[in-house]
Amino acid sequence: MSTRRTAEMTADASDGRAEDEPGRGAEPTAGAAGDEGARSTGRPRSRFRRALLVVALIVAAAILAWLILRDTAPVGHFDSAGDKARYLGAYHEAMREMPEPERVLDVRTGYGIVRVYRYAGPEGTGERKPFLLLPGTRSGAPVFADNMPGLLAQRAVYALDLLGEPGMSVQDRPIETHADQARWLHEVLLALPEPGFHLLGLSIGGWTAANLAIHEPEKVASLILVEPVQTFAGLSTELLVRSLSASVSWFPKSWRDDFNSWSAGGAPVEDVPVARMIEAGMSSYTMKLPTPNLIGPERLRALEMPVLAIIAGDSPMHDSGAAARTARENLRHGTVKVYPGASHAINGEQPERIAADIEEFLAGQASYEP
Repeated sequence: MSTRRTAEMTADASDGRAEDEPGRGAEPTAGAAGDEGARSTGRPRSRFRRALLVVALIVAAAILAWLILRDTAPVGHFDSAGDKARYLGAYHEAMREMPEPERVLDVRTGYGIVRVYRYAGPEGTGERKPFLLLPGTRSGAPVFADNMPGLLAQRAVYALDLLGEPGMSVQDRPIETHADQARWLHEVLLALPEPGFHLLGLSIGGWTAANLAIHEPEKVASLILVEPVQTFAGLSTELLVRSLSASVSWFPKSWRDDFNSWSAGGAPVEDVPVARMIEAGMSSYTMKLPTPNLIGPERLRALEMPVLAIIAGDSPMHDSGAAARTARENLRHGTVKVYPGASHAINGEQPERIAADIEEFLAGQASYEP
């Protein structure tokens, strides 16, 4: 017999008793009241259990989606052929702002092929150790376009695209440690003919230069760290919060433009070729690199080469005052410059002053020159 049919028969029997015994149904018994209370108490519990079940299902679905969609590639890569084409279009547009390189090199290392550009210096400066320029994250060599005239007036310049970042360098082996990051760059320097280099690093490029000097200092003549992150001070809380909106490729482009404008002190970025290149790198390339740890005072004190630190007074990346104090207190051969009012885009805001400070810094390092 069906359950529905059983319920109908039970209901009929109850109706019959109510007719035979008038008044019995008018006032509920104590037992009936208790049942009603139990049912009333049970409804919130039931709703709570259902809510927990929904939350659990959502979490399970999110974990499943992450497992299905997560990127398991061991090396950095463009997310698609279309993404690569879009980035390279922006890269080549930005490269038009750079002078014509004397040579274009693709240097094989144990971690991949590194794109290096060489620019000749003035006549009579061939014996001077050249600059080697290390760009910021999600960028590439073209980020130094505004700095090239002032630097090339002093000596030859090499500029490269960081391995494991968007650019023309191609990573083909995992970079798992900070020692790995130093090793590939050291291998690039070993492949170049000059006996030493003045490393000029911008933002994460500054950290990369300092990391090389810590692990593989053999060919590092000096460090010039322009607004280096994770070097003298940790990242600001505001940066960590704002970077979330810029770190997901399928978020709107305007969010990444807003982030880049914020880091540049509010300057518009939509029509700037270098800014378009950086935005394209943010949205099209998946990096597989170890997170750069803050370089502690002990390691800073161990640096034996001269170091010029140029820090933006209004940097949104870190506490500029704390960064300057750390640099002054721990660099054994350090020169620290703070540019009041400058943003993290300091290299494009004050390229002439940076070039002049670098020239003065190197002139005072006679024992480390030519």
